[in-house]
Amino acid sequence: MTQQTPGPPEAEEPRPADAAAPEKLEPDAGEQAPGQEAAQRAPGEQTPGEQTPGEEAEPEPFSEGPPPLPEPMLVLDGDLAPVRPSEPEPTVDHGTCEACGGAYDEDGWCQQCGERKPDPRHHTSAAPSAAVAAVCDKGRRHSDNEDAMAVWADDELPGRAVLVVCDGVSSAPRSAEASEAAAGAALGVLTGGTTPHERHPQAAAAAAAAVDEVAAQFTGTAPSCTYVAAVVEGGRVSVGSIGDSRAYWVPDDGEPLRLSTDDSMAEEQVRAGISRADAEAGPLGHTITRWIGPDAPDVEPEVTEQDVTAPGWLLVCSDGLWNYASEPAALAEVLAAQAREAGQEPLALAEALVGWANEQGGADNITVALARCGGTRQDGGHG
Repeated sequence: MTQQTPGPPEAEEPRPADAAAPEKLEPDAGEQAPGQEAAQRAPGEQTPGEQTPGEEAEPEPFSEGPPPLPEPMLVLDGDLAPVRPSEPEPTVDHGTCEACGGAYDEDGWCQQCGERKPDPRHHTSAAPSAAVAAVCDKGRRHSDNEDAMAVWADDELPGRAVLVVCDGVSSAPRSAEASEAAAGAALGVLTGGTTPHERHPQAAAAAAAAVDEVAAQFTGTAPSCTYVAAVVEGGRVSVGSIGDSRAYWVPDDGEPLRLSTDDSMAEEQVRAGISRADAEAGPLGHTITRWIGPDAPDVEPEVTEQDVTAPGWLLVCSDGLWNYASEPAALAEVLAAQAREAGQEPLALAEALVGWANEQGGADNITVALARCGGTRQDGGHG
């Protein structure tokens, strides 16, 4: 067998000198050459779009239907969707103007005459029983009422009552809040179960603590007020007082009495020999020497007692009333005159006394608290 030896390779045909070199085929940008993707991917790395075993595929957009359309909307070749009527806003009654009968707006201004709605504290009243009532009024000269009162009685417990009156000191800020807090705190103690004589120091301490809380709410203030409280039980009244608010006993028959002693410069002058009328009308007439407040020298009330089994009126008041009739006899005459006109109901009589003080000028806030004691009224009737 003859072996053939491979001949020399065929010579390539010479390329013309001006022929271009063949282009190198490369993948387009972002395109990988075959086998390159697998070479560059790390073990366990997932190709974009590749689903991991066990993983749920994301739903296609709007796979559950198109989103809800807003209402109302305009539909071409159709009708507008019905518009649901909006519910009317409820009308709020802010009260009626006493001056012209117009309605107050939500800010307290009359929409007809422009008058400001009175503050509810400008005139308040209470009548917890048929025998007890109180009225508190701002008077005619002051723009705010810094007096406060708190009363308790129960028709099922005849012969028992608690009357508290506090007068805010005008020269001290937040005294309106102080007097209201003090009166309420004292009332809560005075209706307790200990003897009335024991309750008075406790009630004054509670009133002082309440005023301290008011001061703590308003940094840098020292609100202050006077304090007088009367407790009627078992035919006797006990009175505790600090400052110059007062308690009077006005029997139907017999001598009227003042049951409290003022803590004031006027009282000091009376003790020194000056007439009460001159002392109370002088420049120091209403300068108090003791009060309830953070800067008070002490809050120990002076306590007195009086038999009230005879028919008559227990009257507790601020200086807005006694300014015009300080002496017990003078105040008893005013009370009797107002009772003849207003009647014997405690609330009507208290309103009449406040009205009388306003007629005299109403130079200060006025508070009057009354308790009917005994079994005979001033007009001679019974009840």
